[in-house]
Amino acid sequence: MNQTLLENWQDSSWPTIKSSKALGTGDGVIDERTFNTIEVDKLFDAVNHASTIAGQAALYRSLAQPLNELDQIKAKQQAVEELRNNPALKEQLEQIVQQAVPDEKNFYLLLFGEFLGTFGTAREEHEIEGYGYLQYKRGIRFMLELVDQIQSTEAPQSHYLQGIFDKIKAFAESRPYSLMQGPVYITENNIQCKEQRKGLISPAIIFKPRLFKPLLISLFFAAVWALAHFFPTDMFQVSTEAIPTATIFFVPLLLAYYPIVGGFDRDSCIIPLRNEFKKSPAVAETLDALGQLDELLSFIKFSEAFGGSKVLPELVDAPHHRINLQDARNPVLGKQNPDYVGNDFVLEDDKLVLVTGPNSGGKTAFCKTVTQIQLLAQIGCFVPAQSATLTVADRIFYQAPEISHLDDGEGRFGTELKRTKDIFLAATAKSLVVLDELSEGTTFEEKMESSSNVLDGFYRKGNSTILITHNHQLVDHFVAQGIGLPRQVEFANDAPTYKLVAGISRVSHADRVAKKIGFSKEDIDNYLADSQ
Repeated sequence: MNQTLLENWQDSSWPTIKSSKALGTGDGVIDERTFNTIEVDKLFDAVNHASTIAGQAALYRSLAQPLNELDQIKAKQQAVEELRNNPALKEQLEQIVQQAVPDEKNFYLLLFGEFLGTFGTAREEHEIEGYGYLQYKRGIRFMLELVDQIQSTEAPQSHYLQGIFDKIKAFAESRPYSLMQGPVYITENNIQCKEQRKGLISPAIIFKPRLFKPLLISLFFAAVWALAHFFPTDMFQVSTEAIPTATIFFVPLLLAYYPIVGGFDRDSCIIPLRNEFKKSPAVAETLDALGQLDELLSFIKFSEAFGGSKVLPELVDAPHHRINLQDARNPVLGKQNPDYVGNDFVLEDDKLVLVTGPNSGGKTAFCKTVTQIQLLAQIGCFVPAQSATLTVADRIFYQAPEISHLDDGEGRFGTELKRTKDIFLAATAKSLVVLDELSEGTTFEEKMESSSNVLDGFYRKGNSTILITHNHQLVDHFVAQGIGLPRQVEFANDAPTYKLVAGISRVSHADRVAKKIGFSKEDIDNYLADSQ
């Protein structure tokens, strides 16, 4: 189970949206290398329409640690559908989320803020002036109002939404909620809520989040009057004429009163209370629930803002990974871009697609489209396509060439082969694997042999494999065996159309690319001629 947002923030000085991390290879749906290669940060920026910090952090966590259970994803889709089909409920939840935005930061200030002391002036969002009374009242108001609003909202029908509502309503039965409602009792040993005080007669101080304490001040003056009445001395015999003079002692009394009372409340009440709230599972679950509500609303806003066709994918169960997309567009590059070229893609029983074509033809962009759509599907979100049918991938891997480490002792070939091995061992028949070239950094003959062995191994494992390659001889080798679907990026009049079509690309556009960037044979000759 994923950590709660509050657990992720425990060691932070302030809540951060991108606090969740991808898990290790084989431990989660995507690992860190895949996370970076398919540019999940950019995908988050494209999808993110959440209003609260909790909502944005929940969305980022979903992308970093997506679901891998069919029932869980379907439940989330049903919640999205309910909100889309029930405008009244959607509007109520949008109002709750929008009202939470300003007070949410006050709650984080209570939990994570830095106290500056009596005379400090706050210059940063995480700094607290004075003794924290204002921050305490604003912070707990955020939680109390959230519960009240959910309790008065129409009950949803979908199981996922019901679960969110139940978590927030359950907070009303928790100790932190009772402490926030008050009164809070400070005893010699601990802090108690009203339920704990039932039937007790032991002494306790009632904490009120304000510096002015009428009872305390009254007790002080009553004590002074009692001393004057029962132990009359010259010290307590004050004439009417002396009262104006006596008032000059009131200011020193205030200077002593403020730091003593304020410091006691801060150190004995507010700080212990905030530490309890910060570590409370009930508080954590409630914040997560708010984030999950905002995330669902973000999915709908993303769908409305994207432009073009969007769909909630149809999720099916199958013994191995399958995917069928019509007019699929890249979620990042295609956003609000009516000219973006969509592609159809089917990978079912064939299990292997071999994509060839010159550089700048769109091979990598297409493979990122497939993996990003698979990832969006597994967080319960809309995907940019006319239709999408797919299975849940237990692992999504994307291997791309990277510069080898100088001290790894294996060179580029060994570094990439290690990565391929890790992917192979972690993949199952229900995995989606994208390989951007194989066996770089060795001879052509060795590259052919190694690449053939690797692809054959993945094919026998039964997962979906997409290979991006310039090596058309490798594609020929598999096609001759009746294995795999050959696909190429289309070019027309020496320019890419960004369509994926059947076939094998056997031509090189190296000279075209060299001319485009000004480094063809003719350009080199001209540079040399100009330098003489």
